[in-house]
Amino acid sequence: MKKLSEMTSEELLAFKNETEKQYLDFKSLNLSLDMSRGKPAPAQLDLTMPMISILDGEKLSAENGFDCRNYGVLDGIPEAKKMFADVLGVEPENIIVYGNSSLAIMYDTISRAWSHGILGSKPWCKYDKVKFLCPVPGYDRHFSICEYFGIEMINVPTNEYGPDMDMVEKLVSEDETVKGIWCVPQYSNPTGISYSDEVVKRFANLKPKAADFRIFWDNAYCIHHLTSSPECILNIFDECKKAGNENLVYEFMSTSKISFPGSGVAVIATSVENAEYIKKGLGISTIGFDKINQLRHVKFFGNADGLKAHMNKHMEILAPKFNVVIEELEKNIAPLGIASWHKAEGGYFISFDAMKGCAKRIVSLCKEAGVVLTGAGATYPYGKDPDDSNIRIAPSYPTVDELRKAMELFCICIRLASVEKMIGA
Repeated sequence: MKKLSEMTSEELLAFKNETEKQYLDFKSLNLSLDMSRGKPAPAQLDLTMPMISILDGEKLSAENGFDCRNYGVLDGIPEAKKMFADVLGVEPENIIVYGNSSLAIMYDTISRAWSHGILGSKPWCKYDKVKFLCPVPGYDRHFSICEYFGIEMINVPTNEYGPDMDMVEKLVSEDETVKGIWCVPQYSNPTGISYSDEVVKRFANLKPKAADFRIFWDNAYCIHHLTSSPECILNIFDECKKAGNENLVYEFMSTSKISFPGSGVAVIATSVENAEYIKKGLGISTIGFDKINQLRHVKFFGNADGLKAHMNKHMEILAPKFNVVIEELEKNIAPLGIASWHKAEGGYFISFDAMKGCAKRIVSLCKEAGVVLTGAGATYPYGKDPDDSNIRIAPSYPTVDELRKAMELFCICIRLASVEKMIGA
């Protein structure tokens, strides 16, 4: 198979006509598949069903004797704090166990800084302008939070090692209105890359001009591995301690894609000083989160090792699906030289880069033929991909057979959009 760039005008036209016929054949199949978000498949949710009844007949008390049916315990029951502390490599005192959503914690953290500042700083709402650094491509819901509060977002390019740290260091050290940066450090959404040791160390050693600058370390996929020899990133808290920057990081994670989305447990890990400040605000808004659900999760997983062992079962379901995506792209797209992608070793997504100016067309063609993908541009602030190139592939929900069929269509749409671009159709 020739690369498209090596084809003559006649060959390109013939290629276009053949691809259009393949596309029409797929449209006639009346597919209906939504791959727009990284949802766990039913088989993954089935893994956790025993959790539903695990407290039947059990005394609903935490290990310290606290009755989980009642009010109180603002920052989480001790055994839940310890389990998550062990996962994240911090002390229980650094953990606050919230409700079911890490996204809600991130929103709450921004909202508190907006209305009340951080550790006594000026509230962000009193600045004429507040800015956030956004490694791209990135997670659309991070960007939505900033947009909701009117926070200006600055794109930061990423490579195989993480964000462009030269750019990050310069902007953070020179501009007091830069108040934070979004990071998905392990198996990034959507690229799947994990930050290098150097990148983590440079983050920990940042010298922000703004005393209330914070790194929003969304470690959503820290135990979502797709191989038996997973990548490990440096512990950002250890590095911050070495640098004397213990207040610099807010780290987030949840069990949303581990137990049940919408019924999991989410946490923030941060310095003791940050945690105490956060709890002052939380004590106004709640008397405590769902401790019965916290207890349910600890009883089911046991400890951090049990949580990680459970994720091996998820890997057995997810890895074949990711393999299907890569196989189809390597077979049907790689020889044409019209796109690139990252083979993720964990997380929930594969980041695909089409020829410039083709992403929206590819997504539209797929939708018209019955396969819904994440919207083109969603992986950039304000939904504006300057190259109209990046597409986030979410392989988790469909069955392997459904996914293979969807990928066949996706590859046809890539080929069609690319050849249209080349001949100016």
